[in-house]
Amino acid sequence: MKFTKMQGCGNDYVYVNCFEETVEDPAAAAIRVSDRHFGIGSDGLILLKPSDIADCEMDMYNLDGSRGAMCGNGIRCVAKLAYDSGCVRKERMSIATMSGIKIIDLTVENGRAVAARVNMGAPILEPEKIPVLTEGRTAINVPITVDDKEYRFTGVSMGNPHAVIFMDGIRALKLEEFGPKFECHPLFPDRVNTEFIEVVDRHTLNMRVWERGSGETLACGTGACAAAVAAILNGKVDGDCPVKVRLLGGELTIEWDRSENTVYMTGPAVTVFTGEIEL
Repeated sequence: MKFTKMQGCGNDYVYVNCFEETVEDPAAAAIRVSDRHFGIGSDGLILLKPSDIADCEMDMYNLDGSRGAMCGNGIRCVAKLAYDSGCVRKERMSIATMSGIKIIDLTVENGRAVAARVNMGAPILEPEKIPVLTEGRTAINVPITVDDKEYRFTGVSMGNPHAVIFMDGIRALKLEEFGPKFECHPLFPDRVNTEFIEVVDRHTLNMRVWERGSGETLACGTGACAAAVAAILNGKVDGDCPVKVRLLGGELTIEWDRSENTVYMTGPAVTVFTGEIEL
């Protein structure tokens, strides 16, 4: 199988151009290629596929083989792969995902895409649609108990569910122990991605993330969007200007246009290497 290893803010996936390749069992392939000792090493597998409703389609699988509905860092790299390979030679393109069609504007230098601004759509705040088992019209600053200690989270879906928790000292968190307890908490029937956020100032957030099905990753695009939305809703940052979200692997810029109720995410898309692997 021919592949391209790509990363956005350190959120790395193995990408396969299914305009040219066929992947018979992508869930099994995701597990195989993601292993960092016996495979290529990645946070999962993403397929670039033809689409009847958009310029192309993104099909995403986590490193445990589970299917992902949306990936903010991944979709930027899908757009780059589509453009650089010539499959979709447009600087503005539409990409179909399980969370709907997303519009991406590429930054092109010397004939190659280097970054992208993604229209991520409207944040979903209704508990039943996230989903989270809480009462009320939203899940903002809701208490949750983990290991007999109470925390407060804000629930947001950006195509997949997120629980955003504001706290100090996130660098010291042992997420390999802490993260799974939030991911599999009974409040979240479909499991949840959990963002641990430290507020730097009125325009900047530090973030660590535990992703369902993947564990801690260096970055999460939908998580950064959810974090910015939650920070605005909780009055921790200003909502009338872009929010910089600093992740372990880099920085994303998030804008929530309240008049359109649309979230925009801007960040890099980088090819690491190409190759072939036997499956």
